[in-house]
Amino acid sequence: MVALERGEEGYEQARRDAVWNGRTPERYPDLIVLAESAEDVVAAVRLAGERGMRIGIRSGGHSWSGSHLRDGGMLLDLSRLDDIEIDRESMTAVVGPGFHSISGALEREGLFFPGGHCPGVAVGGYLLQGGFGWNGRVLGPACMSVRAIDVVTADGELLHASEDENADLLWAARGAGPGFFGVVVGFHLELYPAPGHIANTVMRFPFAMAEEVFAWAHEVAPTVAREVELNVLVHRGESGDPEITVIAPTMADSAEQAESALAFMVDCPLRDRAVETVPIVPMTLSELYDAVGQFYPEGARYGVDNMWTHASAAELMPGIEAIAATLPPAPSGMLWLNWGGASQSRPPMAFSLEDDTYIACYGVWDDAADDERNVAWAEERMRAMEHLASGAQLADENLGRRPARFMADANLQRLDELRERYDPDGRFHAWMGRLPHG
Repeated sequence: MVALERGEEGYEQARRDAVWNGRTPERYPDLIVLAESAEDVVAAVRLAGERGMRIGIRSGGHSWSGSHLRDGGMLLDLSRLDDIEIDRESMTAVVGPGFHSISGALEREGLFFPGGHCPGVAVGGYLLQGGFGWNGRVLGPACMSVRAIDVVTADGELLHASEDENADLLWAARGAGPGFFGVVVGFHLELYPAPGHIANTVMRFPFAMAEEVFAWAHEVAPTVAREVELNVLVHRGESGDPEITVIAPTMADSAEQAESALAFMVDCPLRDRAVETVPIVPMTLSELYDAVGQFYPEGARYGVDNMWTHASAAELMPGIEAIAATLPPAPSGMLWLNWGGASQSRPPMAFSLEDDTYIACYGVWDDAADDERNVAWAEERMRAMEHLASGAQLADENLGRRPARFMADANLQRLDELRERYDPDGRFHAWMGRLPHG
């Protein structure tokens, strides 16, 4: 275990390393602890208790807002807890919170888990906040595939939690995100066979066709096969002008199934007017990660906000047009995702908010002088569309600047009650901001 007091050599580098976003928040914990084992985590939590410190927890640091980085107290860095143990016979794995890119790692074993879309996302925060990743429309939020956790509680006790023991802790860990009141040092996951065939197809349109493109996307959305992730991106093209790219990656059992699932893209009545089309092509998971990664360059500065909605295309268009008119430079953009709500029953879990459509704004830039303008862009664009939102997703949350509903009221109330029981002294920081539950 490495412990760095504020002002000590190595502290500032550790503080900056703890946030993936190049825009490191100006918040300074008194102590940064880099844990290397579950025993280190137990010792760190007990030390925090002795010193009256509150704790922020970092797994991979991929939180856009850096919600784990707070002023004062302790930053407990779990990035070195990055082991994985795979049991092929039982189709399970035990994974440390700092383990990165789990889908890619399992691909080499012929196995699959619905890991995050962005390369480099560690499992800790991803699973705690719900986990929207590859093939999630089929398998559900990734937290549904968490069968048990090993967790250090506020009093420094290491517990195992499953649906048979300490079930309240597992329930809370499935969706509480930064509001979880413990430190997960191991996730016990259900694994799946690797997809038999991955494919993708693309259409690109001028933004002048936005009304027609989004009307079509909303019309076909309910009929799109669950194994297809229909995305509509608004971004700046090579000319610098806003444009629309429609992509539809699919994870199918066979090439024939993929072709059938993607027929709606081939048959799109707007296809002949696209400025570019890419036919259905086979892809690897690594190639999908590379395609996503171009929109999220490492070291860039980010400002992000999001919303869930079931509003119609016509209702959303004024907001989408305002987004396009105010887009920061590339690769900033807006994502429209056809989620389609729940397709299956959900296990007991705190996670409880999803809707037909997911919309998120991602400001991406390099110059610190542009920070406030670009951070405000995502916030203001989502604020202007709040009347059409059913809530927000914790993965791309902006709660410190724009509080939003992210969980069903009854679930949030239960979570608060469990926090009072398991963390009565408020040892762990919760969300940076929130709306009162009903």
